[in-house]
Amino acid sequence: MDFINSRVIELAMFTVKDGEIIEEYDKFINIGESLPPGITQITSITDEMLENEGVNEKIVAQDLKDRLTENTLMIAHNTHFDLSFVYYLLKRHFPNEAEDIVSNCNWLDTYSILKDRKEYPHKLIDAVHYYNVEEVNFHRAIDDTKALYEFTKELKSERDDLKEYINIFGYNPKYGVNGIKFPFIEYKAQYYCKSIRSSDEILPKK
Repeated sequence: MDFINSRVIELAMFTVKDGEIIEEYDKFINIGESLPPGITQITSITDEMLENEGVNEKIVAQDLKDRLTENTLMIAHNTHFDLSFVYYLLKRHFPNEAEDIVSNCNWLDTYSILKDRKEYPHKLIDAVHYYNVEEVNFHRAIDDTKALYEFTKELKSERDDLKEYINIFGYNPKYGVNGIKFPFIEYKAQYYCKSIRSSDEILPKK
């Protein structure tokens, strides 16, 4: 994946305080060029949607900067992927601040947690099925965010050890880490398992 030159066309996130959603953020980004047909087929996002509803990337970069404040916990599924895109988006508009913005936050990867609890596969749609979360329109950022929010609550309810995974990303040693390695993240080799790992065998304890 070319994180440097690829562009984000939709960015969505929830702001959660004391377990409650206090803001739902969802914006299309007008990248100023036509989308490949395959992207439209997967996401249902069209060139017209980006042209008519999209905002300039600079606006989204500023919104991220305003929300990624010190000690904020950012949660995603396969967080290294999202973090890489966020970093390079910020880098284009705040070249001297991007590193500090992303490093001042904390990052939690539900993909790594799921691999300590369930057998392969581990996509977000698989997590939704494992935990009986209501299905959404996958491949749209806001719907993925809704599914992630509900799925994360189920993970916490199942076993309350999510804090142990903060700033720890698992990776398959067969393929390595895709793209940049962030110095504030600890990367640990993680193989798939066939059942929930015991508390002394989870990724953070290795």
